[in-house]
Amino acid sequence: MAIKYIMFDLDGTLLPMDQEVFVKEYLKGLVTKLVPYGFDPKAVSDGLWAGTGAMVKNDGSRMNYDVFWDVFCSFTGERALEYLDVVDDFYANEFQKIKDVCGFAPAANETIRKIKAMGYEVILATNPLFPKEATESRVRWAGMNPDDFKLITVYTNSRFCKPNLAYYQEILDKIGALPEECVMIGNDAKEDMIAESLGIKVFLLTDCLINSENIDISAYPKGSFAELAAFVEHLQ
Repeated sequence: MAIKYIMFDLDGTLLPMDQEVFVKEYLKGLVTKLVPYGFDPKAVSDGLWAGTGAMVKNDGSRMNYDVFWDVFCSFTGERALEYLDVVDDFYANEFQKIKDVCGFAPAANETIRKIKAMGYEVILATNPLFPKEATESRVRWAGMNPDDFKLITVYTNSRFCKPNLAYYQEILDKIGALPEECVMIGNDAKEDMIAESLGIKVFLLTDCLINSENIDISAYPKGSFAELAAFVEHLQ
């Protein structure tokens, strides 16, 4: 069956980064933003971690957004919902400074352009742990436009997270595709390559490889953007 859709991870794939450094700066920034409004820094930090963990375990009964804020408010109090405009302002301003700890890969944008020119639809299959504004910002940091993608998964339109296979099935359902019509490209040996279990072709981008569980990756097509370009050429 012909490939029609190519899915890309974002962080560490299209946008080079050290995930630990990124998360540290993100956490510090949000805490700093909320403390002047009377929030306890530990409560914000613990709430963010717990809320993220709850989204990863989401069973699909609610949107990730609702799961996150319910858990976050259990640490900070329901008053946090009165400051959503402050959180929005954080993503519009302070969050943008985190770009400085990320890298930039010109080949990422070139690859997206080439793939679209070949007639494929492109999906941004990034773990939906962030608001739309934060994810679209990171897309721009990577040198792309959100309009380049047919679908971008964010916490307001997703009910599952990686590495849950239901996350990938939800994408398939949204775009009306069969697994055999898709390719998933990412840098995480577990979260991204697990898509293969559904019948989706995969490619492991190794520039910012994450393999925390020491999975045997020898069988996966893999390499840098140069190898990815050759892989895509052979899809046709």
